Amino acid sequence: MISLYTADYVVTQNDARDILENAAVAVQDGRILSVGHADLLEILFPEHRRVDLGKAVILPGLINAHTHVSMSLLRGYSDDKALMDWLTQDIFPAEAKLTPELVELGAMFSLAEMVRTGTTAFYDMYMHQRSVFRAADKLGLRAVMGESVTQYFPSLSCRDAEAYFDLVRTQAEEWKGHPRIRQAVLPHAPYTTTPELLTRCRSLADETGSLFGMHLAETESETRTCLQTHGMRPIPYCESLGLLQPDSTFFHVVHADERDMELLSEGRCAVVHNPASNMKLASGVAPTGAMQRYRIPVALGTDGPASNNAQNMVREMYLASLLQKVTQLDSTACPAQTALDMATRGGSDALHEPLIGTLEPGMKADFIALDLSTPNMQPVHNIVSNIVYAATGLENKLTVVDGQELYRDGRFLTCDYEALCAEIKAIHGWQSRN
Repeated sequence: MISLYTADYVVTQNDARDILENAAVAVQDGRILSVGHADLLEILFPEHRRVDLGKAVILPGLINAHTHVSMSLLRGYSDDKALMDWLTQDIFPAEAKLTPELVELGAMFSLAEMVRTGTTAFYDMYMHQRSVFRAADKLGLRAVMGESVTQYFPSLSCRDAEAYFDLVRTQAEEWKGHPRIRQAVLPHAPYTTTPELLTRCRSLADETGSLFGMHLAETESETRTCLQTHGMRPIPYCESLGLLQPDSTFFHVVHADERDMELLSEGRCAVVHNPASNMKLASGVAPTGAMQRYRIPVALGTDGPASNNAQNMVREMYLASLLQKVTQLDSTACPAQTALDMATRGGSDALHEPLIGTLEPGMKADFIALDLSTPNMQPVHNIVSNIVYAATGLENKLTVVDGQELYRDGRFLTCDYEALCAEIKAIHGWQSRN
């Protein structure tokens, strides 16, 4: 059966950035069959299920290219601290008490937030990641994810490095061929690993057919530590270890000079900008405009719910645009279209998934629809400006992944949201329990 979704606007995000009015998206078997004017598609596909969204805009699903979804359990637990104090004094001690069950519950709650606000795919790194794999599978989201690893063992999931490598190999087999979920090998950061561990992780990614990702160049202190320890800035250090490859995605990259960007460009790596988290933790401002001039694919991510504190990619687009403007004192920096590109096409690059991020025939049917009847979305002079500068995320009325409706008109269709809320309430205070 062909499903025909009609709305006042369709923002395709194709190469021409075509925006269609009184338009429709035809979906069959999880793929986009056609995009065009609604009247024409009605004629072309007379046997269809019509979903009339009315005064709305359909656009590609937003892609959260860096997060730690299970940290919704720590939302608001520790705020207004410097990054290393935040991590070492509060976050790491709390995380030591996590169980697989808690990690899955935290993931489910974040994924519900993303489904509600228009995210269809995400790139996640954390611990007890089997639990997050299960959560993404249950809710129907698309994901790249993997177990984060440091040099410090035992970890929550693994007693030593060999156990970690065995876990990655096992998970690669468990999720091999899944239509929506793919594994990555994810060392935490240069300052929490050794050169030997990083090179082994890179080899493990190649061995298992996994992607590769890591926090990189997030703070000035990371750069100082890397210079003192290895005699190189973080990005040249990674290049010296053979980590800058086309399947690599690096999160943050706030402190990057011209040579750093040359190396990332030569390695054909993707970068994920996290404006809210970088501002909240006072890490600095990523030079996304310069990265794009070097033809480095730039995506957007929320980072975790403990350092943002939302999983709302609509808000992230808004912040990404305004942050560049005020930093550069240039109102033309990072225009609305660029912010939308980062959240869609850039996310496709960061997840190394070429069949998402645009609405075109043959692409995977991952899309959302924002209600245009709310006061903040009227009038419409420029629909992309409304999406980036006026929307809040709560206008989202439809979330579709692989052709399956996950959320529609206020109803979660793949999870019991009320039950999730009750579970979260029941475990309140888990961080302080013995």
